[in-house]
Amino acid sequence: MPESALIAPWQYCPSLTRYERWRTREVRVGSVGIGGTNPIRVQSMTTTDTMDTAATVAQSIRMIEAGCELVRITAPSRKEAENLQVIKEQLRAAGFETPLVADIHFTPNAAEIAARIVEKVRVNPGNYADKKRFDVREYTDAEYADELDRIRERFTPLVRICKEHGTAMRIGTNHGSLSDRILNRYGDTPEGMVESAFEFLRICRDENYHEIVLSMKASNVQVMVQAYRLLVHRMMSEGWDYPLHLGVTEAGDGEDGRIKSAAGIGALLEDGLGDTVRVSLTEEPEAEIPVARGLVARCTARAGHDVIPEVARAPCNPFSHERRLAREVLNIGARHVPVVMADLSNRKAITPAALFAWGYRYSVPLDKWNITDQACDYAFIGKNTIDFEIPGTLGIIQEHATWLGNNGKERHYPFLNKREYLGGAQRHPHFNLVYATWPDLDDAFIAALKADSAAVLLIDTYNAHGMAEQRRLFFELIAQECPVPVIIGRAYGVITNDALVLDSSTDMGPLLIDGLGDGIFIADEQGGREDLVCRTAFGILQATRTRTSKTEYISCPSCGRTLFDLQETTAKIRARTSHLKGVKIGIMGCIVNGPGEMADADFGYVGTGPGVITLYREKEVVKRNVPSAQAVDELIALIKEHGMWVEAEA
Repeated sequence: MPESALIAPWQYCPSLTRYERWRTREVRVGSVGIGGTNPIRVQSMTTTDTMDTAATVAQSIRMIEAGCELVRITAPSRKEAENLQVIKEQLRAAGFETPLVADIHFTPNAAEIAARIVEKVRVNPGNYADKKRFDVREYTDAEYADELDRIRERFTPLVRICKEHGTAMRIGTNHGSLSDRILNRYGDTPEGMVESAFEFLRICRDENYHEIVLSMKASNVQVMVQAYRLLVHRMMSEGWDYPLHLGVTEAGDGEDGRIKSAAGIGALLEDGLGDTVRVSLTEEPEAEIPVARGLVARCTARAGHDVIPEVARAPCNPFSHERRLAREVLNIGARHVPVVMADLSNRKAITPAALFAWGYRYSVPLDKWNITDQACDYAFIGKNTIDFEIPGTLGIIQEHATWLGNNGKERHYPFLNKREYLGGAQRHPHFNLVYATWPDLDDAFIAALKADSAAVLLIDTYNAHGMAEQRRLFFELIAQECPVPVIIGRAYGVITNDALVLDSSTDMGPLLIDGLGDGIFIADEQGGREDLVCRTAFGILQATRTRTSKTEYISCPSCGRTLFDLQETTAKIRARTSHLKGVKIGIMGCIVNGPGEMADADFGYVGTGPGVITLYREKEVVKRNVPSAQAVDELIALIKEHGMWVEAEA
């Protein structure tokens, strides 16, 4: 093992400006190596009943053929653990050597059986030897030590079995299932998540067992990123180097699930962290694989990127969220939520219909604009002009020369490059959008921006490691105490819809997670996808917890423990509640992570038995054993009862 090293208080990766994977130890999972010099592995989890051998084998094969490198299967009791032997034999007989991972919650005896059969077991330290009761109490040091002794007694047999059989282990902390002991001493925090894993990791180390992978999953992307960073920081301080399994738990489905996963997983991959990835979508497991592979593939493009100057120290705390303080320019910066800027510059002409995809609907009979919760704040129209009355919440950005010919048109503002800005070009008294990339940022330019109360910076990058270059630009502004608001801009060429969603979320999400950015501007050079770009922009802000514009669904990806059809149920709930801006609804297939994850939700819908649902208000049970046929109606009634229901607009 590496020796302990003195590292900076903020350090959690090899470099903030140079792409380099953090070198971890290699852990063998059957024929597959995780960590070390191995490629980043992609995995998923079956959703079938583990006792349905044929269905589980068939689904596993579909996953493997889609590119899944490790197949995880739930083993909630002894019988499922024992059936893993049958599943494994049938997969091997069919010619598939992909390693199997047993997913264990609450049942040490099932883990001990599975560890003798499969290549890896996953245990959750929050519920392997504990049951969550949300018990509020103070632990004395002696009581806490007694609890750790109890855990050691319960967990050590599994460690010894894994060591004897050459079985790897993932110690997988979930934000939603921290033990009462951890919650009472450390709180619902990244620090508590790391300590939860370390309690089990120390036992493994005392047994000289090191075939371990660690994870820090959460549905809250900010918490997830901070926990992984803190985990690596703590390991660096100790001289430890265990591989990392990355994932955002309960990410949901569709674009929302992809955006949320890309923002969180991408933030870590961009900094060289992560040895294996699972994207948790409420969809068929084989649908997760292309998403995970897309995120991982982007890392290969980082090699040989243009040099970005190093930083002596990070001016932001990577383990907590605090927004960079920028001055107020109209509704940008200060305490305003980040704005969304639309790109309409490639249109031949701007008509009211051009704004439909960006959240504005013009009613001819009523002669008024209807403005949705996902309406852009500004539109960049390039050299175009507008000859109609624009919505009252919209600002228009034009090329400087075009703006000059507008004769002071209301809510129209100029777009300037560095040369125009420093060359004395005429400016608007209240708002000027100034374009720049990292190479533009010299002392004279920063000084001018610092002194200009009407300037907003639109940043762009052409670096293959663009997120890091834009972060470096923010660091420089902070170092020079320049409070200019900054809109994060990125342009994308001819790429697929999925790639556009994943790439923009990975590029912009990490900056927003760190409190950097007062707006975003996604330029789709392919064109024709304005509605997708608008949804993605607002989705990135929602996923990073920086601006809420719609209902949030904390929806688990399903597994063999699930007690109802998660995809169908999620679709039903979404159809009835998608207009409830700011309301968080947890949809959980079973009780494993339900109450904990839903401490971050307003309402919870949890499968607790065949055909029955338990409804929660935050983490408190409100109704038990509701027949599933009535459960969605009962959920709506519960939302209404707590005054959070509004009728959808016709």
